[in-house]
Amino acid sequence: MDEAIVESVERVIRVMQGNLGEPITIDDMARTAMFSKFHFSRMFLRVTGVSPRRFLSALRLQEAKRLLLTSSLTVADISHVVGYNSIGTFSSRFSLSVGVSPTTYRKHCGYVPPLEEHPRTDRPARDRHPVLRGSVQHPPEFRPRRVVLGLFPERIARGLPVRHTTLDGAGGFGVADVPDGTWYLIARAVGLGVDAEHDTYVAVSGPIKVTEGRPVRPVDVRLRRKSIFDPPALLAHLDEAMLAISAGSYGRTLETASTVA
Repeated sequence: MDEAIVESVERVIRVMQGNLGEPITIDDMARTAMFSKFHFSRMFLRVTGVSPRRFLSALRLQEAKRLLLTSSLTVADISHVVGYNSIGTFSSRFSLSVGVSPTTYRKHCGYVPPLEEHPRTDRPARDRHPVLRGSVQHPPEFRPRRVVLGLFPERIARGLPVRHTTLDGAGGFGVADVPDGTWYLIARAVGLGVDAEHDTYVAVSGPIKVTEGRPVRPVDVRLRRKSIFDPPALLAHLDEAMLAISAGSYGRTLETASTVA
C-alpha cells in the first residue's frame, strides 16, 4: 500500500485520539489527510477495515471505558469528555458496543463474566449450521497465553459475537453451528508478558460467507501485533479475558468482581 496513504491515515487517527471530545467531521478528517472527502473515506476503509466514523466512535467508547476505571468522573461527565451531548445516547451506544452499561462496567472494575458458550443444539446433524474450522498461527517472537475468537458482522469487536470460542494458546479450532450470513472472524490474544497494551496480538479474517448445507472453507488465523490502525475491541468480555490474564490474576479478578456485585 502507498506509504503516503498510510501516513495520512495515521495522521488522522492521531488527531482523533487527541480530540475525542471535539466535534470532528469527515471534512475535517479529509483536510488533515489532504485528500478529497470521497478519496479519504475509501483510503481509510482500505487501511483500517472500518469507516472513519466507526473508528472515531470506537476510540471514544474505548476512552470512556478507561475513564470509568481510572477516574471519579460521573457517567454524565465522561459522556461529555468523549464527545457526546446526550448521556442517553452515550449510555445506549456504550451498552450496545461494550455489552454492559457504563455503570455496570465501572461497578465490576471492567471485568464481567466470560462469554457464555453457545448452547448445544439437539437438531439432527443434517439440519445444523456449518462448523467453521481453522488454525491460529503466531509469529516466532510471540507466545499466546489465550486466544479469543469471535464472529462479528463487521471488522470491529463491538456487541456480542454471533459465535465464539476460546483457546489456551495457538492451534486448531472449531466454531460450531454458525448461522447463515457474512461474518468476520476477529481474534485477540495476549502473550505471557505483563504489558497487555504492547503484548496484544490481533487478526481479522473475512468476509466469511456461511450458507446452511454448504461446508465452510477452513480459515488460517495469523496473529500480528496490534497497531494504531486496528480499532479498539469494545466488547467488555474481551477485556475480562485479556486484562485478567495479562495481570496473572484471572481467578482472583473474577472473585473480586463477584464480591463487588
